[in-house]
Amino acid sequence: MSNEVPVPEEKTGHQKRQQKLKEQVDARIASATIDKGLLLVITGNGKGKSTAGFGVVARATGHGQKAAVVQFIKGGWECGERNLLQQHGVPFAVMATGFTWDTQNRETDIAAAQQVWQQAKQFLLDPALNVVLLDELTYMVAYDYIALDDVLAALQNRPATQNVVITGRGCHRALLELADTVSEVQNIKHAFDSGVRAQQGVDW
Repeated sequence: MSNEVPVPEEKTGHQKRQQKLKEQVDARIASATIDKGLLLVITGNGKGKSTAGFGVVARATGHGQKAAVVQFIKGGWECGERNLLQQHGVPFAVMATGFTWDTQNRETDIAAAQQVWQQAKQFLLDPALNVVLLDELTYMVAYDYIALDDVLAALQNRPATQNVVITGRGCHRALLELADTVSEVQNIKHAFDSGVRAQQGVDW
């Protein structure tokens, strides 16, 4: 008499489905043989684009890689990510003028954007940097503060293994087409719309 415990049909079916899924995943992993620096775009009207970009920088830093951050638009607000990442040697270039509806001075904004963009281009030429985050760059292109052609050239001529993350709403089609990965963050619901103030540690 056998001591084997019969396997329920439900469990057997589950195992078969998971085995098939594993084979599909393994096949996709095996077929991915290209090594290159990636251009990631995180766009859309929802909250969390910059947060996601900083997550990539934090991940790279945690692996001992070198990263740099360029912040457009963001002003004098204290930045929790900057406070943390600078402690781990991540350099920041910050436009620091605030939002355009605060400054209300196009010439000043353009000058500030161009100054920070020059630093960004130095980052994009540095083969020692594994990741460069261009936070809110999409606005600079949309407002014609920085020429689209200049941005495209800098991205295309960067070191072959350098990864770049671009965040911001309304990303230009040319950047979307150039990107390797594009994610859209949708706004389903936002506490601010209900009158809740932005909170330190959550919103900045």
